[in-house]
Parts: sequence; structure tokens; C-alpha cells
Amino acid sequence: MKSFKDKKVLVMGLGLLGGGIGVAKFFCKQGAKVLVTDLKTRKELKESVKKLNQVKFVLGKHRKEDFINADLIIRNPGVPRESKYLKIAKDNNIPIKTDIDIFFDLCPGTIIGITGTKGKSTVATLLYLFLKKKYPKTFLAGNIGVSPLELLNKIDKKTKVVLELSSFELEDLKKSPHVAVITTLFPDHLNRYKNFKDYVDAKKSIFKYQNKNDILVLNNDDPETKKLCSEAKSKVYFFKGSNIAAAVLVAELFKISKKDIKKVLSNFKGVPHRQEFVAEKKGVKYFNDTTATNPKAVIFAIETFRKRFPKSKIILIAGGEDKKLNYRSLARNIKDNLDYVVLFPGTASNKIKKELGSFFKEPSSFKVRSMKEAVKKASALAQKGDIVLLSPGAASFNLFENEFDRGNQFVKAVKKL
Repeated sequence: MKSFKDKKVLVMGLGLLGGGIGVAKFFCKQGAKVLVTDLKTRKELKESVKKLNQVKFVLGKHRKEDFINADLIIRNPGVPRESKYLKIAKDNNIPIKTDIDIFFDLCPGTIIGITGTKGKSTVATLLYLFLKKKYPKTFLAGNIGVSPLELLNKIDKKTKVVLELSSFELEDLKKSPHVAVITTLFPDHLNRYKNFKDYVDAKKSIFKYQNKNDILVLNNDDPETKKLCSEAKSKVYFFKGSNIAAAVLVAELFKISKKDIKKVLSNFKGVPHRQEFVAEKKGVKYFNDTTATNPKAVIFAIETFRKRFPKSKIILIAGGEDKKLNYRSLARNIKDNLDYVVLFPGTASNKIKKELGSFFKEPSSFKVRSMKEAVKKASALAQKGDIVLLSPGAASFNLFENEFDRGNQFVKAVKKL
């Protein structure tokens, strides 16, 4: 393995989800001198900070000199590439990498990468469970709060590594996984990317550097995904229908038996925070879909629950901060399918309310200031047999630490009803 001993490694962005912790721990174990810098304060990051020793911190700010004196900078995927501090590093010829970059350079095993605007967590989790049936040395990491660098010492040539990869993690990648899966592609993160094309270009890194022996799996039902096949150098396979079909297709390519696939599917309860059933209270069912952070994902959730519960009314809890997305189609879908929408404060909520106003007066929308208030209001509007669905279609950072904090607060508020 490449030596990082005594190298000055600057980790830019510790974050709250665990990935930054794994990065810092990895470089400490390699004998590097690790400095972590984050614009969040020590108080905001206290849960992450207390998991690390042998590390120096500069919190609540970034210092110019740290970006000049480092031997290597590891950029948290959440940090925009345009950061003025990264420009300082580039001007001083300091290499800038992500943990995924380093992992691709050092991993001796087979990497299966999963990306997509929606569905990547479900596919990655299911595929991990399928592969474990035949290959006990299978790991799951990436955009799920686990840095793959933490796994390197357990990986050999026979190991299979399933990586969930966001567009942020794929942006600067110069290698592609042996097997790449793209679930869906529609506009998202347009507060980060110039336009939809820029966003898709980031996603394309998952297959851009593949060769003819590698595999690309695309969604035949998704036009944006399907048309990427003309750019592939690898073998292309298509799946149709659900995310489950994507995971099953890849499992079959790895010769997982039908018996094992059936066994995993019969025990699979879904992934937390993704259309997750929380509880039934007074005949009202509550579902947590906090990872629906764009309007199309909310439309998908509404349509899914319409089919599952055709006689039930759906009360939607939505809104938050805008990612420069268009809410016209969502407003139309809400108008056609729902009676009530409970909206968090935020720029996306303002857009939703404005779009709803361009239809008729119904459905009624209610503004709330907290998750507790949102759940209380939704529960007051719901009658026996109804569904309360948290599916925000927006970013969470104005009210919550992140989308998972939003989901956890929903679960907590529902359990307290």
C-alpha cells in the first residue's frame, strides 16, 4: 500500500454522517499527521469530534495556511469544488482527493458502484445482502456514512465491495467500478450544478473509465439513463421496473442462486428513511420518506401509496429549502391526488405554495415551524384509514442537521402521538 507515513493530510469537512470520521481514522492508522478543518463549530460537530483522537482540529473556520502547508487534501464530497480554499491549494500544487478516489487507487477487490437520483440505497443494500450469500467477504460503503477507507485492511482480491455513490462523490473520479449501476436520472442538486447536464456529467464518471470487460447496468424504463448506453465502452445490461430488478440482475451476473435471491427478498424490510413504515396510530398509518429530496421523488412516493392504499387519503408533509428545482409537476400531482399538504418553512415550500395557488384553492396547505408541529397538524387532519407521508421534496438544512435527522425527528414525533 502507498505510504502516507508522516504526510501532512488535511481533511476538509468532517461532517455529521460518519464518512469524515472514517477518513481521519484511516490516515491516522497510516501514520499521517492529520488536521481536520470544518466551517461548523466544535459544538455542532461534538458527536463526530469525540470519536477521534490523534487528530488536530481547526473548527468554525478554514485557515489559508493549512491549504498551503498540506501534502494532501481530502475533500469531503459535500464541499463544492469551487471553494476558494481549494483554489489556494491548487495554486500551490497540493493534490486534492476524496476518500473514494483514494479507495479506488488502493482497493484490490471487485468494486460494484451504484448511483442514481433515486433508488441507489435500496439497490446497494439489496445487492450487498444477495452477494453475502455466496461471497461472505462482501462490504457495503460509500454514501451511507461509512468511508470505504475503513475497510481496506479487510479487503483482498476475492472481496466484493458495494459502493453507494452520490454525484458529489463521482465528480472528480478518474477510475470507474468494475460493475456500475445507474437507477434513475432526473434534475436534482441544481443549487450545486450549473444545469441538469452538469449533474448528469458528474454521474457519468461511474462508467466513463470502464473497459470492455466491465459491466454497466441501466434502467430501460428511464429515458435519461437508457440513452447513456451509446457512450459505454463496457458490456451493457438493462433492467425493467423496480429497483429490486436492478439488484436481482447484478446478483444473477455474480451467479447468486434463485433460492438465495428469494430468501433475501422474503426477509427484506426496505431501507430506513425510504418509504419506511413508522407506526399506525388510531387507524392512521405514518410513513417516513425523508430521502425524497426532489419533487420527482415525491411524485413517485404519492403514486406508490396511491396504488398501495387506493381507498386512503394521503396527508403530505413536505417542503424545506430549494435546490433550484421546478415544483410545477409536483403541485399538479398534489392537486390531483391530495386534500392537504403540511409545509415546513423554506424557499422550496414558498415555491410549492405559489405553484399550488396557480391551480384551484384546494388542496389546503398549512405552514408549520417544526417537525413536532407538522406531525401534530397532519394527525389532526387525518382520519381512520388515512396515510400521513413525510416526503419533503427539498433540502433539510434550514430546520434539521440533515435529511436523516429530519427522518429521525419524524419517527420520534409519531411515536409520541
